[in-house]
Amino acid sequence: GVERTSRQTIEIIESINEAFLDYKHRIRSTFRFYSQDLINNLFFHPYTKIEFVEKSLKVSRLTAAKYLDKLSTAGFLKKEKIRRSNYYINKALFNILAK
Repeated sequence: GVERTSRQTIEIIESINEAFLDYKHRIRSTFRFYSQDLINNLFFHPYTKIEFVEKSLKVSRLTAAKYLDKLSTAGFLKKEKIRRSNYYINKALFNILAK
């Protein structure tokens, strides 16, 4: 049982690393606002919020919202409105963790 769990964990970690590198390269080649801090933010949790990006990138709320909306439109994130807040779900990471 321990060996099986260890193998599954390694597979999950490798899948997350692949998704991380894929997002990194595709976002870098597509958007001028690419930064390593942005990629780290997207993979810190399966979702992010405008406030999280605003704080980690030290940008205005409007700029953070613009970045996330562009990434959502491009298919990297899925925008979900819950009550008064927008949540941006990292599609790749969510799918990996939901398996």
